[in-house]
Amino acid sequence: MNSLDNFARQLDDAAHQGRELAQIDPDNKLSMEDAYAIQKRSVGLRLARGERRVGVKMGFTSRAKMVQMGLSDVVWGRLTDAMQEEEGGDVNFSRYVHPRVEPEVAFILKKPLAGRVTPAEALAAVEAVAPALEIIDSRYRDFKFTLPEVVADNCSSSGFVVGPWHDPRTDVANLGLVVSIDGRPVQIGSTASLLGHPVRSLVAAARLSAAAGEPLQAGWIVLAGGATAAEWIRPGQHVCIEMQRLGSASFHVGEQAA
Repeated sequence: MNSLDNFARQLDDAAHQGRELAQIDPDNKLSMEDAYAIQKRSVGLRLARGERRVGVKMGFTSRAKMVQMGLSDVVWGRLTDAMQEEEGGDVNFSRYVHPRVEPEVAFILKKPLAGRVTPAEALAAVEAVAPALEIIDSRYRDFKFTLPEVVADNCSSSGFVVGPWHDPRTDVANLGLVVSIDGRPVQIGSTASLLGHPVRSLVAAARLSAAAGEPLQAGWIVLAGGATAAEWIRPGQHVCIEMQRLGSASFHVGEQAA
């Protein structure tokens, strides 16, 4: 087994078992190309166990965050059906290691979308839009990692909840949103923080996934990126996003022993 396969298996084991692991690349020798190769192989192990691919998630969609991380482009991860949690339901905390939550805009596609597309072409492929919450979870011990390690770890994507779907013609350019935990607002923001307009994230998803040989498919969900900073979540909490025009989505965090 080569080192990339070994790293992929380590990350898959950690995600599958909900446990932390040591950094796989503490000396920061992995390239971003290596990191995406590890991510693909790690998610491939999930698919081999019977999980089904259902979309992509985008990361570092804030211009300020890209500059902070020294990036010239967004990053992306893969979504499977086993990652989707029931809206309004209980999330098993023991599945996660260091879980946090971010508010998102979700797109679901009615037809394939691949390569370099315009915003208008991207929107024409959208069947519906919805408010969503992404559970991000680094598997690395003490929450220490390099950028390639994050990408290798499926860009920290671990779970997601999607609220009610709405007409794709709904303008999502600058929607106010509030994330609350146990009824207390913890993050307030706007969808404009997603590259200035969430559709730009969808355009990037089409380009990057096609370049990886996995073009966006009809029925896939695209999470456009975190619209605010992430919030830590703990057992027993109720987490909710309320988004202008799109309504709300929520989940309860189950107890540790669930």
